[in-house]
Amino acid sequence: MATQLQPQLPPPPDQNHLEKLDVFKIKGRDKQGRRILRITGKFFPARIVSLDVLKKHLEEKIFPRLKNKRFTILYFHTGVQRSQNFPGIAALRSIYDAIPAAVKANLEAVYFVHPDLQARLFLATLGRIFFTSEVYGKVRYVSRIDLLWEHVRRNEIEVPEFIYDHDEDLEYRPMMDYGLESDHPRVYGAPSVESHVYSMRCIS
Repeated sequence: MATQLQPQLPPPPDQNHLEKLDVFKIKGRDKQGRRILRITGKFFPARIVSLDVLKKHLEEKIFPRLKNKRFTILYFHTGVQRSQNFPGIAALRSIYDAIPAAVKANLEAVYFVHPDLQARLFLATLGRIFFTSEVYGKVRYVSRIDLLWEHVRRNEIEVPEFIYDHDEDLEYRPMMDYGLESDHPRVYGAPSVESHVYSMRCIS
């Protein structure tokens, strides 16, 4: 009897896959002339990307470009789901510990866009334990995109369209700010991995 061949599983995502997702991007400067590391949380596939792949990507592609240069982090929390995009508390601590001291020293601010109640509580409790007080003190919550432009050069940052959409939803449904009202799915959905759509409103 012929041996039945087992279907081959696709290989696990590598660094190239992670880079294509555009989760981490160094581009633009804030109003104090500091470089910006933009992190789009919704684009991070926590369920399929291993911690080793993530750390290797940061160590080879991101950290070397931030040494000896002042920089800020622009983190978009918009649309992040714990089951899909959150790598886990232990992973976050491992990533933080892997950041070279020279890079940590150059981090001067973290702009946390669209924080929900759960994220605020996490940072207010566990965040104080996992991160140094110096780093924790650099976090700046930004509840609306319009407030971001007080700190960041508007024409140098690409903002995915779904972030603007969420911002508009918050104007009409402010309870979403506190996680008390779930977001409704839009007909056209969020940008796909293959084709991220950015709004021209960021340069208007």
